[in-house]
Amino acid sequence: MLKGLYRTLRRDERGITGLETAIILIAFVVVASVFAYTVLSAGIFSSQKGQEAVYAGLEEARASMSVKGSLFAYGTGGNVTSVSFALLNTMKGQAIDLTPGGGNGTTDNVTVISYTDESQHVADVAWSTTFVGVNNGDNLLENEEQVIITVDFTDADAPVTGLGIYDSFVISVKPVTGAVLVLERTLPGRIDAVMDLN
Repeated sequence: MLKGLYRTLRRDERGITGLETAIILIAFVVVASVFAYTVLSAGIFSSQKGQEAVYAGLEEARASMSVKGSLFAYGTGGNVTSVSFALLNTMKGQAIDLTPGGGNGTTDNVTVISYTDESQHVADVAWSTTFVGVNNGDNLLENEEQVIITVDFTDADAPVTGLGIYDSFVISVKPVTGAVLVLERTLPGRIDAVMDLN
């Protein structure tokens, strides 16, 4: 009897039909599509964030400036009274606002220049601009323009005192947008009327 039942079962054995195969294949495709969409969405989101970071970095770099030539120090009576240096806009970036402050003897400028040495820090020193060469008459440092910045150490509102032989100092130029330009120099063993601190 078992033998007959076994033969009957063996005869009634059927394979998977085409419809069942199609349903299983469609289920695999749907699941794979959902996973692929999830992975692609995550990848697009992360690449978009990366792109935003790159553009923000480029904007910072494009708003930067660089020193053209040497930094000059001017001295009298054994002390440095002012320094000057030429700036230009790097990478043909956006204009840098070099508009002076509100007047009334204040030194709060749009672009801030600070001074630091081993014994003092002046957060906002007095400075002035003189555009040389190509200039459209405004206070913006734009493409192909050069400006000479003169930092006055004798200004009554933000004085820098006692800068003499072998002293090291740092001048930081901080525009509203863009990277900070840091100039670090050391004075020679004799204070002359004009010194090239290249």
